[in-house]
Amino acid sequence: MTEESYPPRQPDREPTPWASGITVAVLVAALTALAVYAFGAALAEVHPLLSVAVNLIAAGGAAPSIWRWRHTPVTRWVLGGGVAGVALGWLAVLSYGLS
Repeated sequence: MTEESYPPRQPDREPTPWASGITVAVLVAALTALAVYAFGAALAEVHPLLSVAVNLIAAGGAAPSIWRWRHTPVTRWVLGGGVAGVALGWLAVLSYGLS
């Protein structure tokens, strides 16, 4: 009987690029948070509900594409940073609206 590992090893698979992937995710998150905050704050100046509606429509429209691409090797880092950036941008807009 031979000893097999579980899950089976895939020798041709490259290792996960953690350092460069996290760097890309952090940069994309920062840029996305800044863009969402700037756009949301400008819309909140007009009307707060307009800001909420536009942000929800944009996030809802992007969600199916993000869900489909979540396992693509390079794209998953960009998408993860984008999702984190949107969340941070929304928190910043909410804190702007409450102050």
